Amino acid sequence: MLARAFPRLSAAFCRSISTGTRVPSVAIQVVNNGETTDADAADLFKGKKVVLFGVPGAFTPVCSEQHLPGFVAALDQFKAKGVDSVMCMSVNDKFVMKAWGDAVNASGVQLVADGNGTLAQGLDVAMDLSVASLGVRCNRFAAVVEDGVVTASAVENSPAEHNQVREHA
Repeated sequence: MLARAFPRLSAAFCRSISTGTRVPSVAIQVVNNGETTDADAADLFKGKKVVLFGVPGAFTPVCSEQHLPGFVAALDQFKAKGVDSVMCMSVNDKFVMKAWGDAVNASGVQLVADGNGTLAQGLDVAMDLSVASLGVRCNRFAAVVEDGVVTASAVENSPAEHNQVREHA
């Protein structure tokens, strides 16, 4: 829908995290059970099996009503598959991510605030939506990350594919 409304954005959906991608060493903030801490992204994933998913923005309709709640609902299924943690990243600051987590009851999901978009850029999921006055955002994606390396991933090619992304993880 966004790409149809703004034809110049179609190239923004070409980014792709892929198997073998290593989580970069960049500064992020993590909101976990209401507490916010500074972290290095690479360190956060060391020695863990993580389901990481990205959203274009906190408080956006699809992300708030379907995407994040879908992962919260699937937490037990992920844990049964040996996943240590489920993380949601967005190019938002830690205050917005904390407020969003509180508003949508994201209990059990760690929220990763990528305020400058450096993690999104490092994972090759950043998209420039400046033409729509939205700035740089994170494309909607899901990935399994084991010990800091992506072992499986799915990236949304258009905003209508959000359910397919979650189901792939």
